[in-house]
Amino acid sequence: MSRVELAHTERGTGRPLVLLHAFPLSSAMWQGLELPCRVIAPDQRGFGGSPLGADPPSLGECADDVLALMDRLGLEQVALGGLSMGGYVAMELLRRAPGRVSALLLADTKAQADTAEQREGRLRTAEAAEREGTAQLADQVLPALLGGTSLDRRLGVVARVRDLVAAAPPATVAWASRAMAGRPDSFDVLRATQVPALVVVGEQDVLSPVAQAQQMADALPQGRLVVVPEAGHLSAVEDPEAFGAAVTAFLDELG
Repeated sequence: MSRVELAHTERGTGRPLVLLHAFPLSSAMWQGLELPCRVIAPDQRGFGGSPLGADPPSLGECADDVLALMDRLGLEQVALGGLSMGGYVAMELLRRAPGRVSALLLADTKAQADTAEQREGRLRTAEAAEREGTAQLADQVLPALLGGTSLDRRLGVVARVRDLVAAAPPATVAWASRAMAGRPDSFDVLRATQVPALVVVGEQDVLSPVAQAQQMADALPQGRLVVVPEAGHLSAVEDPEAFGAAVTAFLDELG
């Protein structure tokens, strides 16, 4: 397997926090999020400024890409965060290299593997992206990605997310959809994770509901849950102030 050199942005100083973006967005989703640390935001394979590569779809490849980026930046250990697909990749990285993670942030994601119906839905998304492109994808996914409050009142957020989805290359959307469909259950990983961990979820998240977030927090030996009111699956984008406050409090406690 070949490594993809991930494009990334950095801002701030202090403790390094790697933030992995949601599907089908890019690291641009983290813009507007203010945190008191060194934020490193990669574009995952095929998204933003990163090449897709020629490897078969696998979140393991994505995790190895992040480890290679850490090596390139000279970072032996980082606080690691991911939202939605980014959370899946974070859990896969923990499966491979738990010693490289000093603290964990999982947002609007889930540890369960997909059901057969969910896998079929992801495979249909992959085929539709290859056949029709991603412009039509935005209309399909927005009602699930954003909470009702955002859809009704945060029209700037709706427009921003629509643009980010439409910018995703069809081949990348197909690759990532198939990679997510093949991921395993990760509750064993969470139960073995012996570092401070924060689980954040939007109150209106219909893809990764609060009840599933609570299960993840309960599985993590040092886990806790924060619910962002009036936000959906993209809580960091819908209410970056509330999301940032929760993460800042978590980082402050780490010292």
